[in-house]
Amino acid sequence: MEIFSKELKDTDVRVKLSFPTHCLEHLDFAGSNSVDLRVKDSFGELRVIRCWKRKNGDHDKPVLSSGWLKFVADYGLRVGDKVALLREDDHSLGSQFRIEARRKIALLGREDWGEVTRATNY
Repeated sequence: MEIFSKELKDTDVRVKLSFPTHCLEHLDFAGSNSVDLRVKDSFGELRVIRCWKRKNGDHDKPVLSSGWLKFVADYGLRVGDKVALLREDDHSLGSQFRIEARRKIALLGREDWGEVTRATNY
């Protein structure tokens, strides 16, 4: 189940990733302002990415911080790429979520989204 997908902006690739408030219902903060998400990436590796709730007026705004910029660097993400966070339990890995990165590609005059592979593989 997809929790959110977002086309990345400058702040998302340089500082932190903010995402829609309604997605908070899928995360268990257990009374805290932050939670470490155990996330499986496209290569099946476990990543820990911290999600914070920051105040934005009268409501909480979720942001991914610690661990997020490493994911950005490892995948060479840039403005215009798309990221999706999905609910997916993997008991053998101990993850509760999966994260995917996609980039627009043009093929035979048609644009589509293709999976981004890790930049560290090159």
